[in-house]
Amino acid sequence: MKQERLPAVSRETSTRKSLDDLQLVIHSGPVTRPQLTDLPIRTLTAEDLRHCADLSQDRGWPREDHKWGLLLAAGDGYGIDAPDGQGLAAACVVTRYGHHEGTPDLAAIGMVLVADRYARQGLGRRLMTHVCDDVLKGIPLTLHATPYGRPLYEELGFDTTGRAEMLRGVFRPDHGATTPAPGPAPVRPATADDLPGILRLDAEVFGADRTHMITRLPAFSDRFLVAEDATGELIGYAAIWPNMETHVIGPLIATDTAGAQALVTALAALTERPLRTDVDVRHEELLAWLKERGLESVAFNAVMTRDIPGLPGDWTRRWAPLTVAAG
Repeated sequence: MKQERLPAVSRETSTRKSLDDLQLVIHSGPVTRPQLTDLPIRTLTAEDLRHCADLSQDRGWPREDHKWGLLLAAGDGYGIDAPDGQGLAAACVVTRYGHHEGTPDLAAIGMVLVADRYARQGLGRRLMTHVCDDVLKGIPLTLHATPYGRPLYEELGFDTTGRAEMLRGVFRPDHGATTPAPGPAPVRPATADDLPGILRLDAEVFGADRTHMITRLPAFSDRFLVAEDATGELIGYAAIWPNMETHVIGPLIATDTAGAQALVTALAALTERPLRTDVDVRHEELLAWLKERGLESVAFNAVMTRDIPGLPGDWTRRWAPLTVAAG
């Protein structure tokens, strides 16, 4: 019996048919890569710390693993995964303050970063719009802005309400002294018994409760000091913490310039690393004093707020933040 011969099918015809079938299966036409601004935003976890540090390094910043660890533990990170599978395309951190978890009195936004290979494609705007208008809708906000980022934040409703000057350098004490000169405010290491007083003072000066941040300072910092008046009442405190090759002084809370100077001098005596701190520009006397002792101006950042006319609390006793990323 003669077998019926099937018509030959060329490789080109077969391939075309397979592609046609694929398009029919997915129903939506040929596969297209999603727009960067359509990528989902997710909450970051402690497991993202390395990717956050990589993102800092990608943009020419120090990696700052230690600081990222604190911010992710005490606050909430938000990020967009890079579509090429190489870490994060964008990230930021939110630190909430106040007694009410659901409706904080204030929230600080920091570490807003976009990977260089995805820069100027709308990712920063997408992330900030989501955080400000969805996650933190109706909550008073603050952030420190570089000149580069300031135009975007203004478009999102932020106003400049202050300025901070970043200083960096090796601190030189008076007359080559190796120990701090005695001042009007005795300074000593903080103890566990000081914590309630520190929290009361901090809430008064900062203008919102930040227990979840301050209680992490003893473990986060290399040294934590308090200042007292003649009656033994706690009137100030400060910490020094490691950040790459520098030591950062912050927070710095004191009644007056002399108290701030006493705390800085005591902390500076404990390290050989260069110091860094960010001082409210209204504290002109402290800024001049620090520059006379070896610290140099590095940059100015705008202190910006939204839905609030300015930062709460008492700026006259608030000399430097723990970190500008946390307000």
